[in-house]
Amino acid sequence: MTADDRRFEVLRAIVSDYVATREPVGSKSLVERHQLGVSPATIRNDMAVLEDEGYIAQPHTSAGRIPTDKGYRLFVDRLSQVKPLSAGERRAIQSFLSEAVDLDDVLRRSVRLLAQLTRQVAVVQYPTLARSLVRHVEAVALDSRRLLLVVITDTGRVEQRLVELDADVTEDALSTLRSLLAAQVAGRRLADAASAVTNLAALADPAVRHVVVPSVSVLLDALVEHPEERLVLSGTSHATGAWADQPASLRGVLEALDEQVTLLKLLAALEAPDAVMVSIGRENADVNLSTSALVSAGYGSGSTLMGGLAVVGPTRMDYPGTMAAVRAVARYVGEIVAGR
Repeated sequence: MTADDRRFEVLRAIVSDYVATREPVGSKSLVERHQLGVSPATIRNDMAVLEDEGYIAQPHTSAGRIPTDKGYRLFVDRLSQVKPLSAGERRAIQSFLSEAVDLDDVLRRSVRLLAQLTRQVAVVQYPTLARSLVRHVEAVALDSRRLLLVVITDTGRVEQRLVELDADVTEDALSTLRSLLAAQVAGRRLADAASAVTNLAALADPAVRHVVVPSVSVLLDALVEHPEERLVLSGTSHATGAWADQPASLRGVLEALDEQVTLLKLLAALEAPDAVMVSIGRENADVNLSTSALVSAGYGSGSTLMGGLAVVGPTRMDYPGTMAAVRAVARYVGEIVAGR
């Protein structure tokens, strides 16, 4: 084992103990708890080098050492692979999520499960409309002057909109509207469908324009992304305990979770399903999350990214366990959403 490898084992032990105890770690406790195979003097020397290089720090005089953001980053980068969950854990996740009745239920269950598995705050993103295909658009007459438009995407997302008309709708006009929607919108990506919808009024017979024009206006709203509706959070009650030793940070964390802008940017940076991304401390652009770590993964089908999910916690988190849970839940969400 090289000196660098040995020092990394010391760093790994410090991270493990600090995550477990929330207390700075001294060389004596490392000797007692870990079989590092070297003398206490060597461990003290290795800790001195790690401190000089910025991987650990001493929060108080005469205290032990804690990992820095740089130390956590090295630890995460050196994880050779994300440890798999046990067969029992995987079955439990699959069983719980497979009982979902629709897309909303899938996402609510997945984020609640992720928060329970990690004891942190979890967030999941609705399938991004821009990457979705319109599977079907249905027009239903509620009465003589009101229609309900229902847009169903290939990711299982359902958008419903009410259309108010200035004149009575006939069955022929409704049939014409359905035919136009089927021909111009179904099977297209959302952005392409929005462009096609704008041409519907020009294609329609003047006798049915009183139905088509207001329907087009309402449908365009359904096809446009609404970022503020795209996230579901769970486990915010865990934040109080997670940041108990950093109360000054808690308010900022809660503000960041409430605003969601940073979380949306983080999930937007995901490029493919199944790749786990970790953002630590000051790597987060939002100063409110400078004491936080975010572990995220995309979900989808094959190489198609549909959305993402993440766990937000303090930098002092169980990275291997959190990364495994995030990846496992993302995989099952992708399988379920893609199959709908």
